[in-house]
Amino acid sequence: MSPWPSLITASALILYLVVTINVGRARMKYKVMPPDMTGDPNFERVLRVQQNTLEQLIMFLPALWLFSEFVSPLVAAGLGAVWIVGRILYAWGYYQAAEKRMIGFGVSILCLFSLLGGSLIGIIIPLVKQLI
Repeated sequence: MSPWPSLITASALILYLVVTINVGRARMKYKVMPPDMTGDPNFERVLRVQQNTLEQLIMFLPALWLFSEFVSPLVAAGLGAVWIVGRILYAWGYYQAAEKRMIGFGVSILCLFSLLGGSLIGIIIPLVKQLI
């Protein structure tokens, strides 16, 4: 097992921890106490970053590991690192204004599609070769 995808996995989880902590901080700053999930639009953007990051993690982590196993651990880690940068840009932009999230979203979704698509290719090619 390569340490590179492991490092990216740990880094992605740390990113998620940070955006989760930011929700708690925003709750205090904008006075939106649990169980409320709406209130100040600034709070709602911080919450949306956390929720979207969780949604992305569900697809990102398996895709990262499948790509690592069937294609290349180093390339998987590189794409994963760019995904993390994309998620940081997404958060940074969204914290400012919803329309500023698109560059980060685009970067991260392209990395996710690359990992998923590459995984499928890496899985299917050996299967087809076995059939031929």
